[in-house]
Amino acid sequence: MKRMIGTLAGLGLALLAGTALAQAPAGKVTVVTSFSKDVTDPFKKAFEKATPGVTLEVQNRNTNAGVKFVEETKANNQVDLFWASAPDAFEVLKGKGLLQKYQSKAQGIPQNVGSFPINDRDGAYFGFAASGYGIMWNERYVRANKLPDPKDWSDLARPVFHDHVSIASPARSGTTHLTIETILQGEGWDKGWRTIKEMAGNFNQITDRSFGVPEAVNSGQVGVGIVIDFFAFSAQGAGFPVKFAYPTVTTVVPANVGIIANAPNRTAAEAFVEFILSPAGQEVLLEPTIRRLPVNPAVYAKAPAGYPNPFTDPQFQKMITFDVDRSEARTAVVDTLFDQLISFQLAGLKDVTKTLHEVEAVLARKDNARSRALAAEARDLIAAMPVSEAQAASAELRAAFTGGKEKGARQAELENQWAGFAKERYAQAKAKADEALKAAR
Repeated sequence: MKRMIGTLAGLGLALLAGTALAQAPAGKVTVVTSFSKDVTDPFKKAFEKATPGVTLEVQNRNTNAGVKFVEETKANNQVDLFWASAPDAFEVLKGKGLLQKYQSKAQGIPQNVGSFPINDRDGAYFGFAASGYGIMWNERYVRANKLPDPKDWSDLARPVFHDHVSIASPARSGTTHLTIETILQGEGWDKGWRTIKEMAGNFNQITDRSFGVPEAVNSGQVGVGIVIDFFAFSAQGAGFPVKFAYPTVTTVVPANVGIIANAPNRTAAEAFVEFILSPAGQEVLLEPTIRRLPVNPAVYAKAPAGYPNPFTDPQFQKMITFDVDRSEARTAVVDTLFDQLISFQLAGLKDVTKTLHEVEAVLARKDNARSRALAAEARDLIAAMPVSEAQAASAELRAAFTGGKEKGARQAELENQWAGFAKERYAQAKAKADEALKAAR
């Protein structure tokens, strides 16, 4: 009997050991991410060192393209993780059942950063870093061009910044979409679009990828960029002469990671989630090439002097509460409006804006009531929107842009309609601006 008990006990231990061995992470784990190599390479190195036997494969796609890729390959999924900054992208994947729920073992991470929940309440994705949106500028460029330091969105609409500002298209950059959405939520639909268009009249360029903006500012190609904060912080860490400011209307939200449903290597995917939420993984965020805000407050004890801390710095407590559901409901509409009203009409918008700047300069020397009234009418024409906030989130427009029955022909119809609206209003505004300039002189 004793021998039998001993044998059974030995078999039990062997089975337990075998199970543990079978569940140990190993092999290749694949992540789709919008992050650059400056972010992914240090994490890859640290994760592979901490998890022997696992190789991290990185597939880089912008956020929108990454979401579409996961959707299109779900029948034969070969991806384990989705890793990006935009929380509404994770809501889209979650809503389509494309994320695997998981219970993280991480300790020391609060429920919120600022006013925003760090993790999804259902365990579909996890915040690993915090990010805010604002303005980055090159100090040498600003001094050379005699520009003031820009601190708020309204500063970028001032005549002095004409042709000195860069932004990425929100349709191709998830972080820029969040910046635009933050302004719309913080200022309201109509006032927000007015602010965005006033800034846009000063744009030097609209890039296809978010990386293009900090690269242009770092090199001095342009002086000012509208960016997510870590682009500026990592540039500072690399020695570039840049500064960054959080405007009055902005927010801080988590960048996230989630396990894809039916992940081919779920065990290794879980190991990656646990690593980036661990103190060791959080400390990687402090590296000079990354410089993101950890979600574990204890890690800030190892941060460089002056490093922003969303858990203690008062400015973060004043930021707006970002509504991810509202953002997700109108993402495609907001991005398309930006392109049709701004990206594809930039020349016309810049032309009328420059004339209005000239009007302001003349009026500063000698006021003229008629000229001022005409300029105000021109600005109202520029600010006009073809759809209301309620229409932007309506089921009809969502269907046109997100795969409903009317998608395709209806989308093209709306795009042409909005482009025509912008061309007509900007032409009318230019005529008013020209008349205002003539009257002022």
